[in-house]
Amino acid sequence: MRVLAAVDKFKGTATAAQVAAAIGHACWELGHDCVEQPVADGGEGTLEALGGPNRTSTVTGPLGDPVRAEWRFHRGTAVIEMARASGLTLVGGAEANDAMAATTTGTGELIDQALDLGAKKIIVCLGGSATTDGGLGCVRAITAPNRLKGVQLLVACDVQTLFADAAPVFGPQKGATPAQVDMLRGRLHRLAQMYEEQYGVDVRHIPGTGAAGGLAGGLVALGGALMPGFDLVADEIDLHDHIVEADFVITGEGYLDEQSFEGKVIGGVQAMCAAVGRPIAAVVGDSAPEVHHRISHRSLAAEFGLERAMHEPLWCIEQAASLILQQH
Repeated sequence: MRVLAAVDKFKGTATAAQVAAAIGHACWELGHDCVEQPVADGGEGTLEALGGPNRTSTVTGPLGDPVRAEWRFHRGTAVIEMARASGLTLVGGAEANDAMAATTTGTGELIDQALDLGAKKIIVCLGGSATTDGGLGCVRAITAPNRLKGVQLLVACDVQTLFADAAPVFGPQKGATPAQVDMLRGRLHRLAQMYEEQYGVDVRHIPGTGAAGGLAGGLVALGGALMPGFDLVADEIDLHDHIVEADFVITGEGYLDEQSFEGKVIGGVQAMCAAVGRPIAAVVGDSAPEVHHRISHRSLAAEFGLERAMHEPLWCIEQAASLILQQH
């Protein structure tokens, strides 16, 4: 049997590549072929799913301090995770953040470097940002933005938040007080007017432009196209072709709940399998009772106990995959 392991990371315990390899080992033990394919939804882990970093650049961090950001450039395509240059974890979380000062400058510096290298496609993965600057730091850091005219700029975005709503929706998660949220919202309104005047694009009413504190809006003003993160990744890795060529698909992620079926990996892979009639099952770290009927799955917490699932995730994943394969 030809098995496809199309899996997301188990956050905090195993990368998508490690999960896929564990499933691959279970297949090998049972005499099946396996294609190991890490997948992501456009947020954290997307860089790994698209081939992993092969460059490291020192750029301006969220609060102005230099940070070393990993990214990828290969055959004219750049992959940039904004969290690695402008992420909340870089400043030590919301309590250590300065919500008013946090900037996306470093993300713009990475885009600028990609342009210097002659990039024809630039993929920017949003999520995990420290910022609510509407992408202004990023936009200003790109020397000669007109260079983007000949470039396919794709922005992985999994929220529908409007540009100015980035302040009330995401600001408090980044340490903004109620008064600061009001100031940030006003700043985003003024910035939207500036983008319209300078670039001829009104970002105010485009769903998703509030992602990453409005960075999505700044990139749209520069000609970027917003795409659901899972769809973008699936296109880049030719996931449809992998599914068509498989006899059976195993997907997976750390926690299975309603969100898993709303733009996340498990729901996306399941829908693609349904479209071409491929059987599918999932390995998950744990699952919410209300979604048990949504997809055939094995839960590591249920099979082996939560403590073992946390401390020996790869062994547990391999065993769970083996149980699934023996059933099918």
